[in-house]
Amino acid sequence: MRINSPQKVASCELRVVSFFGPRTPNPEPRTPKGFTLIEVLVVVFILGILAALVAPKMLGRTDDAKIAETKLQMKNLETALKLYKLDNGLYPTTDQGLEALITKPSSEPIPKKYKDDGYLEKNKIPKDAWGNPFIYISPGTHGDFDIISYGADGKPEGEGKDADIKSWELE
Repeated sequence: MRINSPQKVASCELRVVSFFGPRTPNPEPRTPKGFTLIEVLVVVFILGILAALVAPKMLGRTDDAKIAETKLQMKNLETALKLYKLDNGLYPTTDQGLEALITKPSSEPIPKKYKDDGYLEKNKIPKDAWGNPFIYISPGTHGDFDIISYGADGKPEGEGKDADIKSWELE
């Protein structure tokens, strides 16, 4: 047997290759799966900073949004009341209330040209943004009628989000 025979060379190669580990049938490189602890900590830190900056601004805006929604509902009621007067020549009385905008009043003064489907789109009297009913007074002390929302606490007077919203003070 010769030293340079193909069998000997091949067996040497196999030994050298097997020394470095077995060959895998999949030649694709290995990619790491998942994230390192440092990457996770960096993301959590960034999210914490964003939450600290954004959360106070978002929480304070909720009350502003409810106040704006209540003012918008109040303006919609004013429009419906003006349409009621346009058809009937007068506003509903305090006793008839805002209910007169969805059902024809049965107490005096009874409107003569009441619209069959009422004066509000959904045939439902809206409440303020906090779920409290609007206060309606006619004749009002500040105009033909007054509409009042007592704010978040539902009680007269108050400050901030609890402040009363009055139809005669709307812009």
